[in-house]
Amino acid sequence: MSRVSIVFLVGMTTVVLGWGAYQATIPTPPALSGFVPAGPLVYLEANDFSGLVSDWNSSPQKRAWVQSANYEVFSRSRLFLRLQGAGQQFAAAAGLPPDMNFLSQTAGSRSVLALYDIGNLQFLYVTRLPSAKSMETALWQTRSKFEPRTAGGVTFYIRRDPESQKEVAFAVAGDYLLLATRDDLIAGALQLMSGAKDRTVENEQWWSESVAAAGPRGDLRMVLDLQRLVPSPYFRTYWVQQNITDLKQYSAAVSDLFRSGKEYREERVLIFRPRVQASSPPSARDTKELIPLVPDGGDTVTADLTRLVPDDASVYEARAYPSTEACFQVLEDKLLAPHLGPTPPSTLAPLVQLSNGETGSGSDLETRIDQPPVRQVAPQAVSELRRLLDKTPVMASLEVQSSERDKAGVFVRMHSAIVFASGDDWDESAVQSALVDFIQPGTTASQLGVGWKGKAGYQQLDGLWPLTISVHGKYLLVADDATLTETILANMHRKADTKPAIFVAGFRHAREREHFAQLFGLIDGPNQSGTEYPSVPRQPQFFSGNMGSLSAVFSGVSAVNIVVRHHGNKELQTVTYEWAQ
Repeated sequence: MSRVSIVFLVGMTTVVLGWGAYQATIPTPPALSGFVPAGPLVYLEANDFSGLVSDWNSSPQKRAWVQSANYEVFSRSRLFLRLQGAGQQFAAAAGLPPDMNFLSQTAGSRSVLALYDIGNLQFLYVTRLPSAKSMETALWQTRSKFEPRTAGGVTFYIRRDPESQKEVAFAVAGDYLLLATRDDLIAGALQLMSGAKDRTVENEQWWSESVAAAGPRGDLRMVLDLQRLVPSPYFRTYWVQQNITDLKQYSAAVSDLFRSGKEYREERVLIFRPRVQASSPPSARDTKELIPLVPDGGDTVTADLTRLVPDDASVYEARAYPSTEACFQVLEDKLLAPHLGPTPPSTLAPLVQLSNGETGSGSDLETRIDQPPVRQVAPQAVSELRRLLDKTPVMASLEVQSSERDKAGVFVRMHSAIVFASGDDWDESAVQSALVDFIQPGTTASQLGVGWKGKAGYQQLDGLWPLTISVHGKYLLVADDATLTETILANMHRKADTKPAIFVAGFRHAREREHFAQLFGLIDGPNQSGTEYPSVPRQPQFFSGNMGSLSAVFSGVSAVNIVVRHHGNKELQTVTYEWAQ
């Protein structure tokens, strides 16, 4: 080896060792959670908040959404108006509007938003931002309009709107910018930064238990105190999913979002609330946390069923230990044409009817208006199909649904298939008899069209209704399309590549988006409100306009997959969004 090479290697080694020693001496920035006083209901943390804001502002999804019918409807919603009012109150107190320019100026790298009151939107925001950049923000430039105070050896500035009594306070502490809507929150954060030993969010059980159960922190992390959040009337009113009953079984949750290339992945951990001791424990069918995770149990069978899903299926859903009622209901709703009956009670508030204010009349003084009318519902006989499901417990179920255009390209037809996996073999003749017994009263007055004829691996009704069934030991397949039946049966020889789970579902948005728009474009029909009432803004049709536009905005999302597993007192959920571009 030449002398030059030796000198070069020695020099490079010295540089690498020196850089490593230098890196070791750089102190690791403290966790921002240590600066957040105890008491928040929602905790949000971003690795690079400025980068997230920049990505959203430059995304085609944002440009398309603000021009969509979905945004138009959202801009008239109660939630939007509530946020708009809160923004106006913030602007009155701070003297600056909380618009996107304000957000871009105050967005640093690692950032935390802690929400303490969702009714009054009281929050603390801490972001790592170089002090030079903090002093360039419009907020810092208007500090002369604020009242200076001191906490933790740092000056912070507070301003109060005399009309709404709302407060806005901010401070710059080294390379951190702090913003809050309560003076005690920003004072508490500054005290913690100075080394005070006050309680932080890290000392609260819901936060520490959730974070300890979670894996690595994602690009964006959200931690929720569900035990305090769910009972809040504001949460119950504005929570879009409206699944309050389901959330009551959890005490806390943490969700991490990971972004990489063409995939966004959300990892959720939900902590079950401690179960109250009862005289007799509930069954695994009624309580999700009691679902046994044992070899060849419902979670294993659920994962095994996913191998049957056709490659071109639009929607599929596999779940462990569905109740008898759930199995019966999905058969009736998806395949067996639901029977006519009383209208189910509405869960939505009635629309306001503008009139002269009169209620009732002088001729119906005996009619009570403070009690709902009593409905006489005749008891329904238990069907043979229901009895069959009662005596054949289902360990797991699979629902598959696809759509296709007819040959003329005008209508969209939907096809469904259901697979039940039982612990015992199904009785094929009993299944055939039970299905005929259930559907015959609504289809024919005789035996026409309700006889079974054999096909390759399955049985099909001999009439116009293409209902098919296939029994393979512990597997029962019922479908309304012969092609879908044959595809599922062909997958019986596949090997399952899904790990045990209590719930697995998928939606192929790229395949269904155009079918959805065509189907509901026909169902909704033209909206004539604009021509009949020129002064009334035109309301987009809910499916073809509102939801259709949202589907178009996120046309780049090709598929969504969900997997749910249980581990001890935790429910683990993985949601994957696949991007086509």
